[in-house]
Amino acid sequence: MSLQDTFWGYARDNGRVGVRNHVIILPVDDLSNAASEAVANNIKGTLALPHPYGRLQFGADLELHFRTLIGTGSNPNVAAVVVIGIEPGWTQRVVDGIAATGKPVKGFSIELNGDINTIAAASRTAKEYLQYASGLVRTEHALEKLWISTKCGESDTTSGCGANPTVGNAFDKLYAAGTTLLFGETSEITGGEHLVAARAATPEIGRKFLETWSAYNDFIVANKTNDLSESQPTRGNIAGGLTTIEEKALGNIQKIGKRCRVDGVLAPAEAPDGPGLWFMDSSSAAAEMVTLAAAAGYVVHFFPTGQGNVIGNPIIPVIKLTANPRTVRTMSEHIDYDCSGLLQREYTLDRAGDGLLDVLFRTVNGRLTDAEALGHREFVLTKLYRSA
Repeated sequence: MSLQDTFWGYARDNGRVGVRNHVIILPVDDLSNAASEAVANNIKGTLALPHPYGRLQFGADLELHFRTLIGTGSNPNVAAVVVIGIEPGWTQRVVDGIAATGKPVKGFSIELNGDINTIAAASRTAKEYLQYASGLVRTEHALEKLWISTKCGESDTTSGCGANPTVGNAFDKLYAAGTTLLFGETSEITGGEHLVAARAATPEIGRKFLETWSAYNDFIVANKTNDLSESQPTRGNIAGGLTTIEEKALGNIQKIGKRCRVDGVLAPAEAPDGPGLWFMDSSSAAAEMVTLAAAAGYVVHFFPTGQGNVIGNPIIPVIKLTANPRTVRTMSEHIDYDCSGLLQREYTLDRAGDGLLDVLFRTVNGRLTDAEALGHREFVLTKLYRSA
């Protein structure tokens, strides 16, 4: 298969290109969830993103909260945003951040207005935004405009031997084409961190990666955690044949292929400033990592799984693949790409990667993923520490 050099997407004012065209109702805090969901119920076709945070956070935790919300609204897959918060100050901060992209966005605060008045006013704006978005059309764009992230989940021995190398093969081809790629899962690189550092484009990037990874280990020591039993690897990983975090890490690293360099290191929800392969310091929890990738501006996600995972995201399509034939049989409605033939020697790794790329292009050009069709919209913010 020769790699396609164009795809069809929605051009945004800031030069980015989306593959979906959502109008979202974005609550700033947990107290605004009910009003946001009411607006989405009023205006069919809009999407509310409720979450449990946003009150009395401070420091780096608060900055990550704002960076995630602003990044979510700024994602190229989002055409327009209605922001609802309890307080006008924080609401306006999110609005201003999203407005920098040039897309339509308006904020509503509940204080001194109440839910009913807020819902009515926000619903009118949401209706206007939905009709605006419905008038936008896809246009053809160069492949280098595409941003793709990856994370694995519910891993087993077929992950490191089949599904993850399939992603790696696709990443090698996309990297050569000048796309912008992302991987992360800081804790799940433990035992293979030296291999990732050796792939860094410069010594400085390698040092920054190792500092980021080491900070995770320092956190474990500071909290007197001697091991990560039943967390890394999980009980499900162990049942699937992965007995140590080192085994899991070596399988995890297969997702970055053989020819990609690591071109930079990002904080959680931080956007890259150029093409290439980027590492994001991120949780290994599936919904958290995909949420952070979306907030960083990535528009489609590869999710290889061994024993099966149902993960989706509200704004970016999640393409799930597996090399485990049992998972294909028992969870077929969640698997977008079956690469189990790779381990059964029915085809080569290169062909498996080409098959995944075919699914990628059909997805970015409009075909719904299984998670989208089933309504999986997991939106989970990462929290760094307790509120004040």
